[in-house]
Amino acid sequence: MRRIMVIGVSAGVGKSTFAQKLGKELNIKVNHLDVLYWKPNWVEATSEEFSEAQQKIVKQGEWIIEGNYFNTIQIRAKHADTIIYLELPLYVCLYRVVKRWLKNFGKTRPDMGNGCNEKLDWKFIKFIITTYYPRKRKMIERFQDFQAIDSRKEIIILKGRQEIKSYLDNISNRERLNLN
Repeated sequence: MRRIMVIGVSAGVGKSTFAQKLGKELNIKVNHLDVLYWKPNWVEATSEEFSEAQQKIVKQGEWIIEGNYFNTIQIRAKHADTIIYLELPLYVCLYRVVKRWLKNFGKTRPDMGNGCNEKLDWKFIKFIITTYYPRKRKMIERFQDFQAIDSRKEIIILKGRQEIKSYLDNISNRERLNLN
């Protein structure tokens, strides 16, 4: 587990937080797709810029890439040895997005592009609500596609806060044992 994709059903599922904790435990640099995609003042990178930035990362020996951006998922999936998928209920994701906005109001999060102060608008809320269930249904098909790329790929599906916490606790315990 040295080239890891962290994806999730929705914004607010905890991809960034999970990836940061996993990166700390495994001592692997975490790359946030939002940092690569968003330029200052919420200007979108071109698809070429965004793809090239990912191509540079996946050529490295080890990495964690966090974020969905399904239009470029094959770049990461092709090179990943492990794909971790997080799923929580829609209401939890929405709650966390609002909480994140309140907590970071007027600031730029570390997992966001420079100069992109935290914002929340109806368009984003609507996006979360309208894409949640279709994404959830599509994930089984995506996992099969990932396996078709390389049957040795490990796909880890974590549904619920307790599964996510237990997984990170197990990684932490395993890494402590490896250090001794």
